[in-house]
Amino acid sequence: MEQEGFDSEKGRRGALIVVEGLDRAGKSSQCEQLLHNLQTLGHQVRYIRFPDRNTPIGKLIDGYLRGQSHLDDHSIHLLFSANRWEVAPAIQELIANGVTVIVDRYSYSGAVYSAAKRNPNLSIQWAWQPEVGLPRPDLCLFLSISPIEAAKRGGFGLERYETDTMQKRVRDLFQSLLELPHNDEICVIDAGRQFNEVAQDILEPVLECMKNVDSIGPLRRLGPWSFIPSGESST
Repeated sequence: MEQEGFDSEKGRRGALIVVEGLDRAGKSSQCEQLLHNLQTLGHQVRYIRFPDRNTPIGKLIDGYLRGQSHLDDHSIHLLFSANRWEVAPAIQELIANGVTVIVDRYSYSGAVYSAAKRNPNLSIQWAWQPEVGLPRPDLCLFLSISPIEAAKRGGFGLERYETDTMQKRVRDLFQSLLELPHNDEICVIDAGRQFNEVAQDILEPVLECMKNVDSIGPLRRLGPWSFIPSGESST
């Protein structure tokens, strides 16, 4: 039987690398640098950013984030999740063909940002459910930076979630996720340093992951509460 996410005729599968963190932690810039570094080393790489605002669903999300439309918290969360699902088949195909995929924001952000709204009817457990079954990262890099330092980097506050209160809640929820003992694929990176230092600290674990991807086996799927403790709530 053919393994999901692996093409035996093409050799080693690609790796799924996710980059997470607070707004203005430098995720997009570091993803672009990682893409460049890996391509320079001769690797096949693709960079995907969520939300993908070019799809029909992504355009609805873009309008919401810019404050041009208003949606129920549950509705917008499901749109974010649907945006990931509509791109998932392309991710799986790329990885099966030996291409490493770098993803800027993923399911972790999706669940954490929705739960950070503190809607009493939208717990982090509820937010995680639509993510179950999506491709599971081989490595998740969390770019850690204080909300104060992030705000100093400019452009902060232009979109709906870029407020001090929201970012503090997001950071607290991310921290509770990172402290779980079974998060062996999550690597915390200090993003408050010089750009090149951060880039080097990102490149090393990524190359190690790519080298050892065969030992991980076929591309896995996100499961229920793989990373979210059953007792965690949004209140």
